[in-house]
Amino acid sequence: MTNPEPRDGVDAIIDQWRAARPDLDCSPMEIVGRLSRASRLLERAVKEELTAHGVEPWEFDVLATLLRSGPPHVLTAGALSAAAMVSSAALTNRIDRLLDRGLVDRTVDPDHRRRVLISLTDEGLTLVNELVEHHLANERRLLQGLDTTDHQRLARLLRHLLVSLGDSADA
Repeated sequence: MTNPEPRDGVDAIIDQWRAARPDLDCSPMEIVGRLSRASRLLERAVKEELTAHGVEPWEFDVLATLLRSGPPHVLTAGALSAAAMVSSAALTNRIDRLLDRGLVDRTVDPDHRRRVLISLTDEGLTLVNELVEHHLANERRLLQGLDTTDHQRLARLLRHLLVSLGDSADA
């Protein structure tokens, strides 16, 4: 006899819906509910790891966006806003706070006076390079319940879902 599949919180919710409304097909809830719950649990664990290193998730997002832009780790405020998926007003506040910490610089583009450039300072570069290693180790730990095949399959399925929802590499 095989062991039954472990149950999660979504299984209990689906059971309740099936009892309350047996006429409904609740199968979409099995996916959307699990994605939603997984997102919240993962975000909480990522936040805990980053704050343990003295950084808020939004700070890491901005610093990591500048790092992954490649040397010289400079982006226009508009490009940074788009890449970090935040409004320009929110980005201005974030940049001000990172400036106060000495992690980024803000300068006027000498070739286009109306454009603002945001760059990592040496301190910001050192910090984000250290943080990204901790971040990836934490993500590996969070996904340790999946073997390599499941990891690859889930990544592929989530990519298909995101593309079907309108996400793209150009977004």
